[in-house]
Amino acid sequence: MAENADGAGGSSVLRNKRDATRYQILVQIAERQPAVSQQEIADAIGITAQAVSDYLQDLVKQGFVRKQGRGRYEVSKEGVDWLISQTDDLRTFVTHVSEDVIGQVDIETALASAPIEEGQTVTLSMRDGVLHATPGANTGATAVAVTDAEAGQDVGITEFEGVLDYELGTVTVIAVPRVENGGSAAVDPSTLTDRTEGHDLLAAAGTEALAAVRAAGVEPDVRFGTPLAVQEAATKGLEVLLVAVADRISAHTDELRDQNIGYEVIDAAEK
Repeated sequence: MAENADGAGGSSVLRNKRDATRYQILVQIAERQPAVSQQEIADAIGITAQAVSDYLQDLVKQGFVRKQGRGRYEVSKEGVDWLISQTDDLRTFVTHVSEDVIGQVDIETALASAPIEEGQTVTLSMRDGVLHATPGANTGATAVAVTDAEAGQDVGITEFEGVLDYELGTVTVIAVPRVENGGSAAVDPSTLTDRTEGHDLLAAAGTEALAAVRAAGVEPDVRFGTPLAVQEAATKGLEVLLVAVADRISAHTDELRDQNIGYEVIDAAEK
């Protein structure tokens, strides 16, 4: 790594105000070279033109800048190497802040049940599989809003306290045989129609399952990515009806077992 302007290895731009100013001046020279206006640099970084002149003299002495004539400067190879080393270290630091520091501040999203102001304490509830925030602190789970929101809008929340009290949903799985074993034709449509009204979400996994659902006169809510979709819906308290081809059921039940979600499997083939 190139040495910094003080001769010590590593970045000091964030720790040393003088190096931070040198860094900014070098960037300005690189953008403007070879014709460099000290006043323009001063205006750009918020210091006096005299201060820029003093820094330039120092940077020339250290070999970071070459003076080509009156008002003409150029960043040297050594100066470019120093800029690159400091920029790499700054990039690493910014990545650390964004991923390791800010990323640890949990911000979730809820639907506002009523107008909410930033900084207001809200009570959380789960309704229809969606987290809702209601102004005011009641018993149960609470949080603090980080954005404003009108009723029905999304609102950011953090600083969670308490336990969100709601029950997990359950999943009813109706097994449909593969086409070589009869497919949708082997399913009694009433097996589906009798159950769809008691569920919040209907998912179909596989072509035979889709055909069976449509033969019962209904359209599924979910057709793709059903293992995770079914698991997430049940985790958020929804009652799910899954119609699936027999050889695809295990992919769904494995997800449900991992989340301790209750389910039952029903064979839909006609006897």
